[in-house]
Amino acid sequence: MAKQQMTKTQRALLVVVLVPVFMSLLSISSINVILPSVQESLDATTSEIQWVLSGYTLAFGVLLVAAGRAGDTFGRARLFVAGLVVFGLGALLSGLAVNGLMLVLARFVMGFGSGLLNPQTVGFIQQFFDGPRRARAFASFGTVVGVSVAIGPVLGGGLIALAGPDWGWRWTFLVNVPIAAAAIWFARRHFPAEAWQRTGPAAHGGKPDLDPVGTVAFTLGTLLVMWTFLEIDQGGIFWAMLPAGVAILTWWVWWERRYKRRGGAPMVDMALFRNRPYRNGTLLIGLFFTGSTSVWVTVAIFLQTGHGVSALGAALIGVPSAIATSISSQIAGRYVLNAGRPMVAWGMTVTLTALASSIFVVVGVQLWDWSVWWLVLTLSLLGVAQGFIVSPNQTLSLIEVPAHVSGVAGGVMQTGQRVGTSVGTALITSTLFGVAAAWSWNWAFIAAFGLIMFMVSIALVVAIVDVRGTRQAQAAVAQGRESA
Repeated sequence: MAKQQMTKTQRALLVVVLVPVFMSLLSISSINVILPSVQESLDATTSEIQWVLSGYTLAFGVLLVAAGRAGDTFGRARLFVAGLVVFGLGALLSGLAVNGLMLVLARFVMGFGSGLLNPQTVGFIQQFFDGPRRARAFASFGTVVGVSVAIGPVLGGGLIALAGPDWGWRWTFLVNVPIAAAAIWFARRHFPAEAWQRTGPAAHGGKPDLDPVGTVAFTLGTLLVMWTFLEIDQGGIFWAMLPAGVAILTWWVWWERRYKRRGGAPMVDMALFRNRPYRNGTLLIGLFFTGSTSVWVTVAIFLQTGHGVSALGAALIGVPSAIATSISSQIAGRYVLNAGRPMVAWGMTVTLTALASSIFVVVGVQLWDWSVWWLVLTLSLLGVAQGFIVSPNQTLSLIEVPAHVSGVAGGVMQTGQRVGTSVGTALITSTLFGVAAAWSWNWAFIAAFGLIMFMVSIALVVAIVDVRGTRQAQAAVAQGRESA
């Protein structure tokens, strides 16, 4: 396939949209390292600290689909800039928080900002890139996702080491403010005119159909499902929210179909899920995130609590993996259109190999007194594998999705990832702490990584099913041509 160079406008657009995405994801991965300093500095309660974590995740996750739909309707640039304003304001308030409650509320504001801007990124890439250029743009997106997960703890630990426990955690938030301001300026200067334009009836002065009932139902159902797992240790009423959330989401699917039959424009057109690459890709990446995003939480807790490693030292173990992800994502972006979904399946196979190797290392730590730092090698292999999964899957899943619904399509995918992350983190960390209390931290690591392997294995099955479905479809097309 001939290599197509990105235009100057495309390169500028990609930089502008990926930098804020990077900092919004960084705000998820960096928070665990700084929480002890936050609690001591603000004299925050345990409940407030939990909500510093949960509030951002909830606000981020529940807005994704609605924000994607709004961007498709009113212009992606408008929603993107609005998200930057809200995120920057939340970051400023977080850095200046005088007590735990103020920080919790500020983190909610940051989460809303992230929820507004993230779906627009997928929409921009679908709208302004095509073919190999789109694949390379999504490769850059995958690099941002992988690097932000591993670098976040390093940033948090490094700033605390440099600025001290009182100001270090504040700078992890405040550093986002000038970045958000610069991104707003660049967006207004470099975004093409089409990025600001409305679509559908709104483009001609008509009243946009935002399906308010469907929007509220989906938001409420997603909120209840995510909240259940974010508060998994509380039990009681929180577990009652899970069936309520599932019931609301089931009713939402019925409503969306009914709304379309009556001539409305549903929040999410269920016909989107008749697109096999999109349906399978959304499912497998949600399953993959259910397991894989708990890797670094598990490693950080295992090293710090189980082996007395400093927060910064535990964070640095992820740097080689982040570098590996950034390199492999770019390589994958060059070949994904030729390789197709088998690339994702092989990436997951390598992921399972890396996870199994990590378990073997910790078995060696337990039985033969090996050094835990051998994990650097196995986790680096995990980084290589991730580069061949996240961005290639995004490219292949959205390849047949029309640009005018790409924002909501991307929002659905990202919501699946956020829900998967919430479910997986709750289940895997509960397993980690439970086994540690009963046995030891080494066996706890082994149990947690075994559960992660199980989740990734299910995702691999979906990938293999999609590969077979693609081959059958191609064979049917070829047979039809021969018959003609």
